[in-house]
Amino acid sequence: MQQLPEFKRVVTGHDGKGQAVVMSAGATPHNFPLKAVPGTIFYEVWNTASSPAPIDNADDPTNQPLQLSPGPLGSVIRVVDISPDSVQNQVSAQEASDLFAEIGEAHAGTGKADSKHKLMHRTETVDYGIVTEGEVWLVLDDGEVHLKRGDIVVQRGTNHAWSNRTEQMARMVFILLDGRYAEELKELLP
Repeated sequence: MQQLPEFKRVVTGHDGKGQAVVMSAGATPHNFPLKAVPGTIFYEVWNTASSPAPIDNADDPTNQPLQLSPGPLGSVIRVVDISPDSVQNQVSAQEASDLFAEIGEAHAGTGKADSKHKLMHRTETVDYGIVTEGEVWLVLDDGEVHLKRGDIVVQRGTNHAWSNRTEQMARMVFILLDGRYAEELKELLP
């Protein structure tokens, strides 16, 4: 499997005089290759734990275990390299369950034997997903959409999976915002 190009994370801040400065620039220091799906890597770019987000020179908030969703009122930005389905489809039901536990949310996995994709999942978040490399298919309970480089998905707490039906790696940037289901929708969800 080919490697995707490296990217740089630049974090700004303020010096002791209030001047804007670069605090760090380089590769993301906290990356999580998934054991269950070789080639799939979560690159943690940044996260916030509240809204409004504090603007300060605090330490890097990605220096923690991987957590799929942000905390209450929080946000996450990450880059995910997505393996081809030829690799993803080798995952057993138990490994799929283990995968969601590995990324901090065992309860998020919804895949079953008759699911459209083994890695179906749902989180109570609003996610902005941007395809930056390759192609993926957004798989939903009812329907799917083919996405190419530059396409953007606004994923609003739906049951979904990302299917890479090519033999090349794909990459997406995800921005996740903590959310709450509307009461009328909550009653319809399993």
